[in-house]
Amino acid sequence: MTGFELTPTATTSEVREAAELAARHAAAADHARRLPGEVVAGLVAAGFARHFVPLRWGGRAGGFVELLDGVSTVGEGCTSAAWVAAVVAGAARMGVYLPDEGQRELWSAGPDTVIAGALSPSGRATPDVGGWRLTGEWQRVSGVDFADWTLVCASVPRGEHAVARFFAVPRRDYRVRDTWFDLGMRATGSNTLVADGVFVPEHRSVARGDVRRGRAVGSEAPCHTAGLSTIGGTPFAAPVLGAARAAVRAWSARPAGRPAQGAPAPGDNPLVRGVPARAEAKIESAALLLRRVAQTGDDGSGADDEPARAPRDCALATEQLVDVVERLFRSAGCGARAQDDPLQRIWRDVHCAARHVALRLDTAGSAYGGQSPGAV
Repeated sequence: MTGFELTPTATTSEVREAAELAARHAAAADHARRLPGEVVAGLVAAGFARHFVPLRWGGRAGGFVELLDGVSTVGEGCTSAAWVAAVVAGAARMGVYLPDEGQRELWSAGPDTVIAGALSPSGRATPDVGGWRLTGEWQRVSGVDFADWTLVCASVPRGEHAVARFFAVPRRDYRVRDTWFDLGMRATGSNTLVADGVFVPEHRSVARGDVRRGRAVGSEAPCHTAGLSTIGGTPFAAPVLGAARAAVRAWSARPAGRPAQGAPAPGDNPLVRGVPARAEAKIESAALLLRRVAQTGDDGSGADDEPARAPRDCALATEQLVDVVERLFRSAGCGARAQDDPLQRIWRDVHCAARHVALRLDTAGSAYGGQSPGAV
């Protein structure tokens, strides 16, 4: 894409190509409320679907830092495409907690199988001979339109109580309702999955607690044994990181960011020089927080408080990034509110993404405070 620049990171040429492709289609995808097929194919070709797939199934068993760099790079082109890349990678990681037979079936067509995830226990499952009967509706399932499989969470009976389990369901066994009409992240196609009495064999089911604790089956790779809270919300914060970097470029490219005829050059104008300087400093400080969490997931170097600290740091980093985009948008002038202006699309996207439960400082921060020394 002519004139499209990316922040230098240790990403592959396929990831950079996916980012450029996503950027070319970002505006149209936003209007269409879904990613075009070629962008989805680009994400798969860049390796996001296979990133966390175990080596024995042909995957990469990749790292969290690598994923942070890859997703944030795509986010510089399109926040929605980056979000889908993160969801596809993360959902595949969940597949390693299934029994062996379930994993074999999940990746029978190869490691590039596209998997989505519905993480809230919105449905219910009842025991049946050899498995479960699954019924329910799951809203806001990003990428569900083009997923080959979806891992959905449902409540199952256990005595007088209910517990949560994940169920791997192939595309042929569920319907998708077109319900995604949100303010931002429109191209994620986060529609509603509907299952009506679907039979799921036992080998395609796992307790949610096993996923949270990193109880992988058949793999000792760090990316599979890391507990869910240890990596915090890094996969979901990564698209916001890329979007904030794109917002700085969009702001700088605007006429409002250039001096009028006869005015000082940008290098001599403190107002023009100061806005992107402050924004870039806050972005990179947020990136350092996210990289620390991701590195901890890769090498297991976290302290005892890491399961609470990681979500807090990811939420704080996201809050900083939203603040950056908010300030850029407010300082860009009235033209930034135009329907086709890239800055307003980024502004909508980051505010929408930041509402994800994994990125909210009010919940993540309170969990950390409850474990801090001296906490009551």
